[in-house]
Amino acid sequence: MKRLFLLWLLSATLYAQVDKIVIPAGTPEDQALQAISAETDTQKKNPMYEDFVQKFSANPMAVAYGNWQLSQSYFTAGDAAKALAYGDKALAAAPHNLEILVSQVQVATQMKDNAKVIDYAVKGGEAYNSLSKETKPAGTSEEEFAAHVQDEKSNNKASYEYLETSAFNAITSEQDPKQRMAFIERYTPAFPGSRFEEQISQFAIYSLQQLNDATRLAAYGEKTLAANPNSIPTLILLSSAYVEDAKIANVNKAIAYARKALELAKPDASDADHSRKLAGGVAHSTLGYALLKQDKTLAAIGELKAGSALLKDDPAAHSTVLYRLGFAYAKLNRLAEAREVLAQAVQIQGPFQQPSRELLEKVNAAHNKPH
Repeated sequence: MKRLFLLWLLSATLYAQVDKIVIPAGTPEDQALQAISAETDTQKKNPMYEDFVQKFSANPMAVAYGNWQLSQSYFTAGDAAKALAYGDKALAAAPHNLEILVSQVQVATQMKDNAKVIDYAVKGGEAYNSLSKETKPAGTSEEEFAAHVQDEKSNNKASYEYLETSAFNAITSEQDPKQRMAFIERYTPAFPGSRFEEQISQFAIYSLQQLNDATRLAAYGEKTLAANPNSIPTLILLSSAYVEDAKIANVNKAIAYARKALELAKPDASDADHSRKLAGGVAHSTLGYALLKQDKTLAAIGELKAGSALLKDDPAAHSTVLYRLGFAYAKLNRLAEAREVLAQAVQIQGPFQQPSRELLEKVNAAHNKPH
């Protein structure tokens, strides 16, 4: 164990709200820690840290450090539940300590407890960003204070970025859309200007789609698009959401956003990569479905055929566009073409495999009906 030389200056509390654990050299606490460090029998160290925490219970920094060491010890031993419990005791004594919060995130991540990951990460993000909001102490120059804040942010940047990334991963792995959206609403203010800002916005829109919350989805999506008008993923997600809306105005928006996404993605360009082709395919599919809703079936078929050609590597999206194309052919009574398309659709596992099977049965029945 490295000896920890603390600088728990009272004046520091006038500056940043990021706790630093410091135990000054030569103090009884420091001497006790040296004795623990000298112990070679790891089985004896945990009881020694327990005694340390009890003996120096009036010293919050000693309590924080002792419990933190116990947490790390139990985590190393594979007892994540105890590690989390002792880490929480450490945080009770030093709630804004980024190193302890990072440790807690590591434990919670191993436990696959997304809610705990978000709790600890958000606390860390708030503590880090509070550095820029502190009041300058009297008698300190602007230059000195600015330099101090910059040093503190620089020293804690790695921890902040770890917490930011861990929280993002918790959001992306969360399967419950309501819980995922709650995580996003906590993440956004705790990590302003996040490196993952665009992806977070897309997960928010997707979550609100799953929750069928059209009002919140429109508000969130339009706000996101206002901040980044050329975001292809946002345009795709919003157009896909709007095309399902019963209001004709939103179908028109779906068309406008899908067309803009196509202009930006240029999926037919020679240098188009997989993501651009996928985005273009979904945009064509959405545009075709919107035109179907406007009874512009011939125009819709052209868009849906273009979408089908681009989406062959994505079963879910390909299943969707083939069903829509089969429906469009059937609508024009072009039954042979409808049968051909739907016969492909029923072979693809996706959201429209079963609807394609049902539609194919209807098309076959109509085709076999005596004229």
